[in-house]
Amino acid sequence: MDEPEAKELETRRRKRNSKMKLKQLEGLLGDLQQFSNPNVELEQYPTGPHIASRMLFTAENSYGDITDKVVADFGCGCGTLSTAASLLDAACVIGYDIDLQSLETATLNAEELEVEIDLVQCDITKLELKGHQIVDTVVMNPPFGTRKKGADMEFLSAAMKVASQAVYSLHKTSTREHIKRAALRDFNAKSAEVICELRYDLPKLYKFHKRKEVDIAVDLWRFEPRQN
Repeated sequence: MDEPEAKELETRRRKRNSKMKLKQLEGLLGDLQQFSNPNVELEQYPTGPHIASRMLFTAENSYGDITDKVVADFGCGCGTLSTAASLLDAACVIGYDIDLQSLETATLNAEELEVEIDLVQCDITKLELKGHQIVDTVVMNPPFGTRKKGADMEFLSAAMKVASQAVYSLHKTSTREHIKRAALRDFNAKSAEVICELRYDLPKLYKFHKRKEVDIAVDLWRFEPRQN
């Protein structure tokens, strides 16, 4: 893409996103492609447009943590949270995931909505960014830890090491006390706040699922890292 084309794309994007409404954001996210062959060991479940839009809209409109910020999406999957951050005018969005097929879908989604997202294939638990790139905000819908015990804590630990401003993350409401204790005691959080409780519609994706969908209570957390 040459410079005039890039400027024209940026102008169109800014005009579209300048007054992005919650329902508009949710509608755009609802058109994204999701996992075609989800990996149960990675606990791959789509982040629905209802939750994703509210998560990012709240991060920006209540705290100013998205627009003009460097945003990282840990375990980005097909790029729903990354796309939302870009639609809300993040300065730079980087999506990290270990699964190449998911990243390919995320690339298609970004192209479809004409948003810019840098996508990186890596293991989040081995990510080292300090001193290389300043990340303001981390957003993520981590594994709940039902297949690999402690996977949710590994993601949270990694996010708290990378984010300079805030971490937004979804966790089962049933783990609330454990999450808060670990964040404050073990992960150097200055604060750990449940912003709201949401209902996560878990669709029937795997053979062992008995019901068509399951409604799970999840907390949307905002963690503020302690400045070293």
